[in-house]
Amino acid sequence: MSRIGKKPVSLPSGVTASVSGQTIEVKGAKGSRSFTATDDVTIAVEDNAVSVTPRGSSKRARQQWGMTRTMIENLVTGVTEGFKKELEITGVGYRAQMQGNTLKLALGYSHDVDFEVPAGVTVTAPKQTEIVVEGTDQQLVGQVAANIREWRKPEPYKGKGIRYKGEYIFRKEGKKK
Repeated sequence: MSRIGKKPVSLPSGVTASVSGQTIEVKGAKGSRSFTATDDVTIAVEDNAVSVTPRGSSKRARQQWGMTRTMIENLVTGVTEGFKKELEITGVGYRAQMQGNTLKLALGYSHDVDFEVPAGVTVTAPKQTEIVVEGTDQQLVGQVAANIREWRKPEPYKGKGIRYKGEYIFRKEGKKK
């Protein structure tokens, strides 16, 4: 029995959900998002809550039950609050700035890195050493942040690179004479 799947997803004020077949569309202040569930679950909207129930007791139906409920909850969170990832840049001469829809990164390479920001995500650089990625799609926000971090991961000796805010970097001791 899925403990997560049993709980209905409550819809805050200003958020509407509509189901057509296996597709649920959630509309809110920050836009609208939709998700198509598999045929293993049934989605129902009743009195300001979305409930998910499995069709049958197969292993796949039980797996999809909790996953579908979590996806619907992420849709509701995305259209109300949105998702946000913060990155920090550490290193001498490492910096970031926005130019239109392009994030320019100086990361110690012989050239600046130009990162095109995809649609559906907003990237800002409030300081030269900070990058903020925001959007309504949790998966897209996380993927864009991971793609930016991939350009220069934090290294363990000096800690230089791009890291998530609050991320702990395991530090190593250098060579001994």
